Amino acid sequence: MMEQRLTDIATVFWRDWVVLKRRLAKFLLSRMVAPLLYLVAFGWGLGRSIPVEGGTYLDFIVPGILALNSMNISFNSITPVHAERVYHKSLEEYVSAPIWPDAFVLGKLLAALLRALLSSAIICALAFAFGARLSITPLFLLVLSMNCILFAEIGFIAAMKINTFEEMGQVNTYILLPMSFLCGTFFHTAALPSALRLIIDALPLTHTSYLLRALGTGTDASLASLVVLVLYAVFLYVLCVRTFRRLSE
Repeated sequence: MMEQRLTDIATVFWRDWVVLKRRLAKFLLSRMVAPLLYLVAFGWGLGRSIPVEGGTYLDFIVPGILALNSMNISFNSITPVHAERVYHKSLEEYVSAPIWPDAFVLGKLLAALLRALLSSAIICALAFAFGARLSITPLFLLVLSMNCILFAEIGFIAAMKINTFEEMGQVNTYILLPMSFLCGTFFHTAALPSALRLIIDALPLTHTSYLLRALGTGTDASLASLVVLVLYAVFLYVLCVRTFRRLSE
């Protein structure tokens, strides 16, 4: 039973890997543009001259860029599922296929994780080239992977619930974009008003930024933030499975 389920997951994942492999060079090059601009503007132009917590602003901002980038890439990697469900009507093939229903969810999440980690590797390489100091540990990679997974889960739920392409774009505008700038990616959340900070501190990207920055600089990481990410990931996975299974009812 377990072997068959793993095979089902691998089959879904392999389909996405074949598509990515054909476009891998374009994917990697396109993922270099935004991080390179961030590093030039905030790192080279500004970051080296501003000390932050015993380091430079470049050291401070790189974990935030990783958190921000992994959120966007993992979410947007799932959006084709929306087109498959609403426009191409090809999602029914997975629903009617003799595979474990959860395999589709897990396969898609793993494919999004792969894309986001590839993009993150590019950012790390660029950051080191710019002179950033960043300690990449197994726990650092675990936190980064959890961030990729939970935002891929958010993307999957949106793809299952939303019925138009325009509404999918609104998720980026009203949810991802505010988190991109407010969740500790470019500055400390302590600078925000108290009422707004209570909301921001409840969002997953804030805890990812906290953890990646602490782990990347070798300081103490918050166990509470790690627990928050785990709870988000588990809760969102349950919602993903439920929304997909409803298609076959």
